[in-house]
Amino acid sequence: MSVKEKIAKRVAMEMKDGHVVNLGIGLPTMVADYTPEDVTICLQSENGILGMGAVVPEESSDRNIVNAGGRTVTVETGACYFDSATSFAIIRGGHVDMTVLGALQVDERGSLASHIIPGKMVPGMGGAMDLVTGSKKVIIAMTHTAKDGSPKILKQITLPATAVEKVHQIVTELAVIEVTKEGLILREIAEGTTLEEVVEKTEAPLIIPENVRQF
Repeated sequence: MSVKEKIAKRVAMEMKDGHVVNLGIGLPTMVADYTPEDVTICLQSENGILGMGAVVPEESSDRNIVNAGGRTVTVETGACYFDSATSFAIIRGGHVDMTVLGALQVDERGSLASHIIPGKMVPGMGGAMDLVTGSKKVIIAMTHTAKDGSPKILKQITLPATAVEKVHQIVTELAVIEVTKEGLILREIAEGTTLEEVVEKTEAPLIIPENVRQF
C-alpha cells in the first residue's frame, strides 16, 4: 500500500453515515475509495455537484461531468447539478459536514497553508478558503514531511494562510493529530512507526496522552 493510500484509508474511517462531504483534489479524492461499506456519504463538488460518484477514465465517461479538479466522474442516483453560486451557498451556509484537503503546511493553532509557493507558478486556492471556513469538520490529509524531509506540521505557518485556526484534525502516513485550543494532541501513530520518529519529524510541540492508539 502506497503512502497516499495509507493516509486515504485512515481518513475514510472518519466518514459518518449520511454526511455531506467535500474531498479536495489530489490525495483527498482517494478517500472515497476506502469509505466503509456500511457508511453512505454524499459527495459535494464545489463546481456544482451533489451526489458525485467515482473518478473514471475520460474515454469511458461523459466528458461534461467533471469534478473540481477537472477529472471525469460518475454521479450517484438522485444526484443534482447547480451553478457555482448555489454550490458556494451550500458551503458558506454550513451545510457541508466534513471537508478533506491537502496542505503544504499546518501549524499548532490549526492554521493552514495550501496554496502559493513564493517564486513558483502553482494553482490558486480554489474553493479551499470557503470550505475550511464553512465546513463543520476540517481534516488535512497530507504527508508528514515535504519532499526535502522538512516538517509540514509547524509551530507557525510560513506560507500565505489559506485560513486561520480552522483545522480540526491532521492525518499523515505517520500519525493522527487532533488540533485543540491547548495544542496538538497525538491520538494515533501508524503501525511500524515510533513515537520518537513522529516527534522528530514534527516541528510543533505535541501533547502526548498516556494511551496513544495505533492504526
